[in-house]
Amino acid sequence: QVQLVESGGGLVQAGGSLRLSCRASGRQFTTNAVAWYRQAPGKEREKVAEITHEGKKNYADSVLGRFTIGTDNARNSRWLQMNGLRPEDTGVYYCFTWITWGQGTQVTVSS
Repeated sequence: QVQLVESGGGLVQAGGSLRLSCRASGRQFTTNAVAWYRQAPGKEREKVAEITHEGKKNYADSVLGRFTIGTDNARNSRWLQMNGLRPEDTGVYYCFTWITWGQGTQVTVSS
């Protein structure tokens, strides 16, 4: 059974940085597409970054230039480096792959 576990969230001041990790168990990351989503209170879940099966990286306009998605095959994980955080980045962040969601990790950015 595949499980995804996100970690790295927390409370940070505006302008700060966090690095989220999505670790998989039960299956190895290979070339499968992986995406990071976030959901703010009262809003729909939105995709913020992805790595396609071809290795291309795509970002939502709202995070372009501030967030970076990457791979760590040694730890069987995918990560999301978030710099220049803003209060509007607040939400629960989820990774998604293999038609599976993680449980999410809370990111709160204070102004």
